[in-house]
Amino acid sequence: MLYQIASFLLDVIGGLITGACLLRLYMQLQRVSFSNPVGGLVFALTDWLVMPLRKVITPVGRWDVSSLIGAALVQLVQYVLVLLLLGAAAAWAWLPWMVLFGLARVAVSGLIGLMIVYAVMSWLQTRSPIADVIGRLCEPVLRPIKRFVPLVGGIDLSPLVLLVLLQVAMIVLGHLQASVMR
Repeated sequence: MLYQIASFLLDVIGGLITGACLLRLYMQLQRVSFSNPVGGLVFALTDWLVMPLRKVITPVGRWDVSSLIGAALVQLVQYVLVLLLLGAAAAWAWLPWMVLFGLARVAVSGLIGLMIVYAVMSWLQTRSPIADVIGRLCEPVLRPIKRFVPLVGGIDLSPLVLLVLLQVAMIVLGHLQASVMR
């Protein structure tokens, strides 16, 4: 029971900070302003990690590599702590794979969350700085799907299609992780 509680708490904290680092990277790639509540939250959750890394690691073009490395380091620490809790000495060899799959899972989960918020906000027709940020983050991902999915009765079903595809991606990631770690 204690292992489950500790593992859950590590997953929540690690997922939150990893997701914030990945969101920081994505927001910079999409040139979304950080002068909004979402940007403030991202900075508050990641500055302590990303800013020191930025002194050592320079950006590559538009890619903020320090945010990506920060996300990977958080996943690394999370899995090291889980392995220490388990006492699983043989699993240390799988640590790079665990970090890679952890990053992918957090990225897909974060995108699922963004899509759900985007869909709800589009139904409510809210105009707020957060709605604009969410829209700017979701539109590039939805654009290819909108080419193939027509409006149905004036309703855009592309977020629903993307949610289904992201769930399929989560299933595939789970099976890939299981097959790699056998």
